[in-house]
Amino acid sequence: MDVPLEQLRAEIPQNPEWGVKKNSEGKNVFWYGYKAHLAVGTKSQYILQSLISSGNLNDGKAAIPLLKGIQERVPLSTIRYNTLDAGYDYEAIYTQIHRMGLQSVIAYNKRNEPEPEGFDKHFAPTCFREHSYRYDSFDPKYETLKYTRPKECKDCPLANEGLCQKIYKVKITTDLRKYTAPARGSKAWKTIFKQRTAVERVNAYLKLYFQLNNVRYRTGKRAKVHFDLVTLVYNASKLAADRINAMINQQLAA
Repeated sequence: MDVPLEQLRAEIPQNPEWGVKKNSEGKNVFWYGYKAHLAVGTKSQYILQSLISSGNLNDGKAAIPLLKGIQERVPLSTIRYNTLDAGYDYEAIYTQIHRMGLQSVIAYNKRNEPEPEGFDKHFAPTCFREHSYRYDSFDPKYETLKYTRPKECKDCPLANEGLCQKIYKVKITTDLRKYTAPARGSKAWKTIFKQRTAVERVNAYLKLYFQLNNVRYRTGKRAKVHFDLVTLVYNASKLAADRINAMINQQLAA
């Protein structure tokens, strides 16, 4: 995380190698060549940062160069969250996102970890009868999640005797991987996480309409030039289409 962006990018391997990834059916798909890594705006679907690597590079290792690239080269004030799948569930990635002043919405990869005592699978606190507290809100000033007493505890004698807390608060910095804002398992968290599919749509566009699947160079330098041109043309085409649509909408409104 403390290595400069240019040094990180210079050390990314770009020679063709065997890569493997699970498809939608959970089966391994193998290929020989390169791997594209993209950071995409979920609403705009513009490519904010991109890099190409050897096919065997773990996705998680490409995340911090992409994140640092956004921070240093595309400092957009509209970015609030970074949403990624379970392949990026590494503590360093959460820390990098937190350093950028943003929030992480990343699928949790259990990795044979024991079940936490006093908490549910989403790390929300539970009462004596193991009912989960409900996520209420996030205080950005103090970086604190607020949970309220479970509805099942309304008529519980333990609650009436003061044995159950009415409100539970926890700072996300206690464990950035477990405590996210909005809280894991909440409706708000799920809504943001669903937007992650934007990067998959852009990947599909690049493969189908921009021939990104046909990068067959033997050297990484030529493959990188091809890849950079593809991402440039995609963004330029997207910008042109957006401007044309905006002009048409203005004419219709007039």
